[in-house]
Order: sequence, then structure tokens, then C-alpha cells
Amino acid sequence: MQDGLSWLPYLAPPLLGAVIGYVTNYIAIRMLFRPLRPWHLFGFRLPLTPGIIPAKRGELAQRMGDMVGSHLLTADDVRQALARPGFQRELKSAVNEKLTSFLDRELGPLESLIPNDYKRRFRELVEATRLKIGRIVTEYFAGDEFEVQLRDFLQRKGDTLLARDLESFLTPERYHNLQTHLDSRIGMVLQSSQAATVVERFVDERIERLLHSERCLGDLLPKDLVDLLTQLIEREVPPLLERFGGLLYDPDFRQRLVEKARQGIDRFLDSLGGLAGLLSGFVSLDKIYGKIPEFLDQAGEELAHLLREEKTQQQVAAMLRERLEGFLARPLGSFLEKTSYEKVAGARLYIRERTVAAVQSRRATELLLGFSESGLQRVKDRSFRSLLDQTLPDGGAAKLQNELADRLIALVRSPEIATATDLLLKDKLEEWLFKRPLGRLSEHLPADVREELEENLYRQLGEVLQKEVPPLIETLNIARMVEEKVNTLDILQVEGLLMGIMQEQFKYINMFGALLGGLIGLLNLAIWWLA
Repeated sequence: MQDGLSWLPYLAPPLLGAVIGYVTNYIAIRMLFRPLRPWHLFGFRLPLTPGIIPAKRGELAQRMGDMVGSHLLTADDVRQALARPGFQRELKSAVNEKLTSFLDRELGPLESLIPNDYKRRFRELVEATRLKIGRIVTEYFAGDEFEVQLRDFLQRKGDTLLARDLESFLTPERYHNLQTHLDSRIGMVLQSSQAATVVERFVDERIERLLHSERCLGDLLPKDLVDLLTQLIEREVPPLLERFGGLLYDPDFRQRLVEKARQGIDRFLDSLGGLAGLLSGFVSLDKIYGKIPEFLDQAGEELAHLLREEKTQQQVAAMLRERLEGFLARPLGSFLEKTSYEKVAGARLYIRERTVAAVQSRRATELLLGFSESGLQRVKDRSFRSLLDQTLPDGGAAKLQNELADRLIALVRSPEIATATDLLLKDKLEEWLFKRPLGRLSEHLPADVREELEENLYRQLGEVLQKEVPPLIETLNIARMVEEKVNTLDILQVEGLLMGIMQEQFKYINMFGALLGGLIGLLNLAIWWLA
């Protein structure tokens, strides 16, 4: 037993030194964190309580904050990091990716891009903006500046327009289109049932007025027409009488005259009664009948000569003129006094139908087109101002411009326009912001615009980061943030953090303490053995 324990005096010092060294280092490491709170004995705080880190926690937090804020994360470091080519490539790639994703996405109305929490505020903003725009527009229309600008604009545009002529507007193509349009519109208007009704009503009213008028026919007809009829009578009397004289030599006409003469002689004899038989005993009727052609030959020569005399023609013309004057002196209604109602109604219907047919005929359309074309030809080379000056009284064009400006200003300032403007703004904003889908923005952007947009976003974002992030880093006071963060951490979390990082190193420190204690024990053993 004694021989078996003979080595213990030699082994105990190194082992005891190793244990002491290991336990000492372990306790020293633990004393960095433990105890967490100060220990008191008889009212006195024991030294080294609490542990080093809990006791120096504020100083540790301050130094760590100073280290991070002053050396590890400075504004210059951030600025240099943002300027690195690698970061710039990543930034450009991110901008391209985000922009492509946004432009290729099917977007709904603008409101759909607003977060739900802000949609109500967005609608309130739109409504406030609409009211403000409407108020600004109304106030602008009511101001003197708008009136001056509008009057000046109308004056300049009016002077420019009035200085031009119609021909400057009517190019050959426009003139052809105008003629085609007028042809179509005039034909459409004349062929319409409304036009037929208007014409029928006009004809009926005019006929009814004429029938009940006390004015003579000569007063109703134009004086030029009456003069023309008189001239026609005077001019046509000589050839008419000449033709009448020529009829005496026409065989058919002569035969009819012979028959009429015989019938006249027979009626005369019949009217004599019993004397007819007495007269027939002295005169042969056959001889009388045979003498009629000879009598007509002699009478025809004398009658033709008489009809060719100027005096006879003047007398006949005077009689016809007298008859015409008497005819024209009668009221129109007097011609229809002995005419039945059915004939008058039929005549009115006939006149009405013929008038409507005439108005709706192609010739009427061509006539109106001809009037319009001749009117255009007369005025196409004249300026609009000269036409207005000719039509209007002195200063009429200027008065017309001023009146137009007054009416336009009054219209723009009217409550109706204010209401219409407000409704228009409301409808357009509702459609543009809340109803109309945006669709894919990439379909509306040309390739060069998209590239320019991407480059501008990349450059602007880079400039913002370079300019704004470093001052933000300084403003954030990183040192203070780190200090506050460390102070708010639970000491056990700090211990776990450090232990997790340095656990391997603490293990080697403990082993080194055991080794050092063992060496000291061996040194003591050597000194004891040598002594």
C-alpha cells in the first residue's frame, strides 16, 4: 500500500497546480459577467461585485459606440462604399429590374397604386384639388387680366381673319367638298317632308290671301310683268292679224266659212216665216250659195288689206290693251265667283302639288347651287372686312367684335359655365384616376425613352444616395445608437453573445491556466527534491 502510493507526493503538486490554474482562470472568466448584481456583507459591498462587464457596462457601451461611430461606420466610409463599382453595378441592375417589373405589369387605375390605408386620403386630396382648380379657373375668368387677354386675342385673330378673303380658304379640294356638301344638304332639305309641309302651307296661305284680297290683279302682279304683257300684245298684234288674213285663203277655213254663211242664210229665211216662200220665188238660193265663194274671195282681199293697215293694227292693239287693263283691274276673287268649290279646291291642290314637285326637283337644287356658286364667285376675291363694311353700318365690324367679346366673357363668367367646368373636372378626374386602367406602361414608352428613364433613375438614385446617406449617417449618431442598444441589452444576452464568440478561446485560456498551474507544481516539486 505504501509502495503503491509512493508516487503520490510527486504527482500531487502538478495535479493540484493544474486544478488550481484551471479553476482560477474559469472563475476569472466567469467573474467577467458574474455576479450580475453587487453582493453585500454586513452592509458593505464585496469587491468585484457585480462582475466586470456588468459593473462597467455603461463605459463598455460608450466605448463600443465610439468605436463603431468613429471608426467602423463613418460617413466617409459609407460614401466610399456607395461609390464602389460593384455597388454601382448592383444599383443599376436593381433599378433596371424594378423598372422593368413596374413597366411590364398590368396596372389598374391610378387609385389602385395607392395603399389601402391612404385611398380615402387620396380621394379627399383629389376632391380638394378639383375644388381648388375650379376656384382658380372661376377666379381667373372673373379677373380683369382674363378679359384683357381675351379681348386682345379676339382682336388679333379677328383682324387676321377679316384681312383674308374667301378664296384663301377655298382650295380646289375644299371648294369641291363644299359643293358636294351643299348639293347633298340642299337636296336633303328640299326632299324632306318638313320642306314639303312648309311649301304646302306657304302656297295655301298665299292662295287664301289672294282669293280674299280686294286688290286688283294688276296690283298683285309685278309692274315689270304688266309692262312686258303690254309690250307683247303690241308686238304680236301685226303677225296675229297677218295670220288671220292668211286663214281666208286656207281651203278648210274657207269651206267652214261657206258652211257658216249657208247656215246663216237658212236661219235668216227661217226667221221670216211665210215670207221665206215669197222671197224664194224671186231669188234662187242655189245661185246665192254659189256666189258665197266668190264673195269670200273679194272680201278676203279687202279684209287682208284692211288688217295690214297700221291704223287697224293700232286699233286692235288698243282694244286688246284696254281688255288687258280691264282684266288686270278686276280683283282676283272676281274671276272665281262663278267657279265651283270643287274646281277651286282641285286647282289649289294642283298648284300645291306642282309647287312641291318643283321645289323638290333636281332643277331646284341645281338652281340653288347655281345661286350659291355665283354668289361665291362675286365675293371670293374680297376680304371679309370689306364685305362686313359693305353690309354693316359704319364701325359695324368693330362693334361686332366688341359684342362678340362681351357675349363670350359673359358666357364664360356665367354660373352655367362654372357648373359645367366643375362637372367636367369631376368626370375627367373620376375617369382618369379611378376608372381608366393604366395598362402596361412599357407599351406606351418608346425604347429610347425607356433607356433614358432607366439611366436618369439610376443617376438620380446614385446622386441621392451619395448626397443624402452620409449626412443621414451623421444625423443618426451611430455611436449613441450603439451605446443605447448595448445598455438596453440583457446582461445574459451580452454574456451569451461573448461566450458564443469566444467560447473556444476561453477553453484554451482555462487549459493554459491548468498547464501553467501544473508547471508551477512541477517547479515546486523540483525545488523540494533538490533541497
